[in-house]
Amino acid sequence: MKFNQEFSKWVACWGTATSITKRTEITYSKDLTLRYPVKICFSGSKLRFRFSNITGTDDVKVSKAVLAKTGGESYKTVPITKNSSSSFTIPAGKEIESDEIPFDINAGDNIEVSMYFADFTQMNAGTALMSGFEKGFFAYGDWTESEKLPDDLSMETNTFYFLNTIDIYTEENNRALICYGDSITCLSWTDYLRERAFKNGQGNVSVIRRAVCGTRVLRQYDCITYQSYGLKGAVRFPIEANAAGADRIIIHHGINDIIHPVGVEVNKFRPWSDMPTVQELKDGVKTLYVEPALKMGLKVWSATLLPIFGWRTYNKDRESFRKEYNEWLRTSEMFDGCVDFDKAVRDPLNPLSFACGCDSGDHLHPSDKACYLMAQAVPNTLIE
Repeated sequence: MKFNQEFSKWVACWGTATSITKRTEITYSKDLTLRYPVKICFSGSKLRFRFSNITGTDDVKVSKAVLAKTGGESYKTVPITKNSSSSFTIPAGKEIESDEIPFDINAGDNIEVSMYFADFTQMNAGTALMSGFEKGFFAYGDWTESEKLPDDLSMETNTFYFLNTIDIYTEENNRALICYGDSITCLSWTDYLRERAFKNGQGNVSVIRRAVCGTRVLRQYDCITYQSYGLKGAVRFPIEANAAGADRIIIHHGINDIIHPVGVEVNKFRPWSDMPTVQELKDGVKTLYVEPALKMGLKVWSATLLPIFGWRTYNKDRESFRKEYNEWLRTSEMFDGCVDFDKAVRDPLNPLSFACGCDSGDHLHPSDKACYLMAQAVPNTLIE
């Protein structure tokens, strides 16, 4: 494939979110290679990369970053640069964007992004994905130019550090769908949706996962005990809803606002004052999510919250909250539509609970079967 005038705009083709990665001590690494495989969903002629250190308190120096296409006869790396330099710094609390990297690629091709950190590096900006579809690797030493990482010096990781978004210069009709949420969106429903969009849609919609475990709409924990539970909506959304070529977003958020507060007598970091009213949560979604999204030119789809019967903080009041909130998500005219995840995975004979085989076991997170059903519940209009 050669450079072609049909490629006319930038579209995000892969993405994750960034949060604080450790719940206890800050971790530093040295002489480390990180490698992340990514399937590219669009054809294009250039790539660019967003690197994030928004939750870091130290600047992060990337000694070297490269990309390579995999699956071919030869493994050839291409430098990822910033201001034409192959070594660059991600400032603490900031995100940066690489130079535009000429790179001919076809839809369905696989690439690897490898980063090397020679000096002590604060590993405090990233997010853990629990889907089983996406994984990365780390290795001691600089292996950025090597096709294979050494078995005795490398391991898999489900934490994606620093690499936040990949944009591709592609065709005008391609666009991005953002999936915004918490730990449930860290699971595999977005992966199944990505496969469905690529294989069964028109092949012109990417699925960008913006998910951080434990996050709430209205609150965030400013204690180190729960620091990895991420940033509140007012802080997260303007950053994560920013994706090149995105024109729509699914928002599946709010369950942690309902289930986290337990009172200081049980947990000093989870006071009852953190429990919103239903109206406060609705108002938060409107002012923090819907109104900013509309200003960004995004169509906004709500998504109902899943069953929680049997979860350790379940009670009738929380269930009543969830039910009323879900009904608003289904019927409010402020949304362009609603993805009814609750209906897709609940037991039709006992709608308070997950259907058989849809509970992961903790009565909060869906099983892989349920994630597949959630992906199928997304209307065709969002991926075609």
